Amino acid sequence: MVSLKEFFNQHEDDMLKGISQKNSLIKRNIIAYMAVNGQATLAELTKELHISIPTITKLVTELVDEQIVIDNGKIETAGGRRPNTYGLADAAIYFVGVDIARDNLHFVVTDLKNNVIVDETEGDFELTDDDKSLRRILSSIDNFLSRCGVDQDKILGMGVCITGRVNPNTGRSYKYFTNTEEPLTDIIEKQTGLQVLLENDTRARCYAEYFSGNNIKNEKNLLYLYLGRGVAIGVIMDGKLYYGKSGFAGEFGHTPFYDNEIICSCGKKGCLETEVSGIAIENKMMASIKQGINTILREGYEKGGSIHIDDIIAAAKKDDTLSIELIEEAGEKIGKSIAFLINIFNPELVIIGGNLARAGDYIMLPLKAATNKYSLNLVYKDTRFRLSQMGQHAGALGAAMLIRNKIIGL
Repeated sequence: MVSLKEFFNQHEDDMLKGISQKNSLIKRNIIAYMAVNGQATLAELTKELHISIPTITKLVTELVDEQIVIDNGKIETAGGRRPNTYGLADAAIYFVGVDIARDNLHFVVTDLKNNVIVDETEGDFELTDDDKSLRRILSSIDNFLSRCGVDQDKILGMGVCITGRVNPNTGRSYKYFTNTEEPLTDIIEKQTGLQVLLENDTRARCYAEYFSGNNIKNEKNLLYLYLGRGVAIGVIMDGKLYYGKSGFAGEFGHTPFYDNEIICSCGKKGCLETEVSGIAIENKMMASIKQGINTILREGYEKGGSIHIDDIIAAAKKDDTLSIELIEEAGEKIGKSIAFLINIFNPELVIIGGNLARAGDYIMLPLKAATNKYSLNLVYKDTRFRLSQMGQHAGALGAAMLIRNKIIGL
């Protein structure tokens, strides 16, 4: 038998020919079917994949011997012979997800069923567009792989998400590490020996929210608004991620909403991000302190400390008036921008994620009030709103889920 990596990395034009090639493709289809539908009987696989019972029986037996599929035993039926059910083994195959954030690195290892096996965050990191930052990322990935405790022969691929404009097809980031001719995916693949998929961080979070969220069952059209130190959206249309022509869809934070003189990170003025992002709120807090406005964050700042959006959220929860006002102001402006989005997309669900989601009602109440005020009434009534239910690993998890789907053929 070939190794798991060889099995899943075989393509139609690879060395396998004839019946061997056909059987390999059928095995992948069996795995993909179980990944989507859970356990299945041989009869169900025969019907869904249009393969004969003898062939399905032979290939499922091989997958059981290879410890990719497990026999779950017989199921109860109304009468007659009880069939065995088969499902994917948890510990047969693993995937790695890496979230390269502005100020931390997050790593997960997931199994074939998207269960998170390992979950780690590495702080003391700053994302910059230079070789030093890239070397740090590569070194941190190597260190994580060596200590994660998972047999590396069973790790089939790595999903990597990063902020900014990303084209998954070319494997390039168009905001970071732009001074190299080699795509970022190729650089990481050479370092790790793993197949790598590069994805935008907000799309990865959106994907994880959509397929892991406890409340999401029937929604096919969803907007995920990420409110961190930047602002972006992920879009699910008819159950699928929306990419646009070059993979750049979702850069909502750079919509020119305001007539101000604030220069955005994209180099233009008046972007939504200049007023409502975590960085914008941090800047407003520091400007307010310099103007003499009282806040519990004043002492630390005047002693030379920095102010992060998480500090402002924590202060708001301690009834700091200035922090509450700044978050509510951002919530009102965000709500107005969401009205613009839902009037266009008419989604079933809007999820608010990122740092600001942790502000709870301080952000959601003004946000929903403004959305109601500025959107069409019938569209607003069509749309549910909720805060993200996922933790900090959402981006890394989404990236791991996407590389899993690519490798097993979903």
